[in-house]
Amino acid sequence: MRHSGGAQVTRRALLGSAAAAGLAAAGCSSAPRKPAAPAPPDPQTVLLTSLIAGKEQLVSLYGRAVAALPARTAALEPFRQRHAAHLQALRALLPAGSGTGTFPASPAPASSSASPSERPSAVSVEALRDAERRAASARPAQMATASPALAQLLASIGACEAVHVVALGRVRD
Repeated sequence: MRHSGGAQVTRRALLGSAAAAGLAAAGCSSAPRKPAAPAPPDPQTVLLTSLIAGKEQLVSLYGRAVAALPARTAALEPFRQRHAAHLQALRALLPAGSGTGTFPASPAPASSSASPSERPSAVSVEALRDAERRAASARPAQMATASPALAQLLASIGACEAVHVVALGRVRD
């Protein structure tokens, strides 16, 4: 190709100029870009993470109660097992890669050789009832923001917790 000034314009030069113009028009530049803001966390994942943490605390509380009240192990262990099952069901709804849910399914037994400062603090049956009451009373508000599947699970969990409050009234320290 010949240009009017006598200079020769090659096809390669023409295509290179067109590509550079296209990149510039597309907003590409050599200047560093700001990273995109991270997406806000999914509200259901946030709720599930909170529910899992609460269930982990209840399972731990029952583990401490069993350790502190060995004569009541047979009475309290079924409550702990139900909470462990709730925990498992909640974890199953958590999206893969969320990185939550490392609490053991069963608490480690308290060592009889541990010093009093190393032993878990004693938990009374009344403290368990209070924890169950608080958990059950939180469920309706949580269900209001939950997906239908999670709301159904929360209704079942809340009903179980409410029954625990009544049943624990029959267990003595």
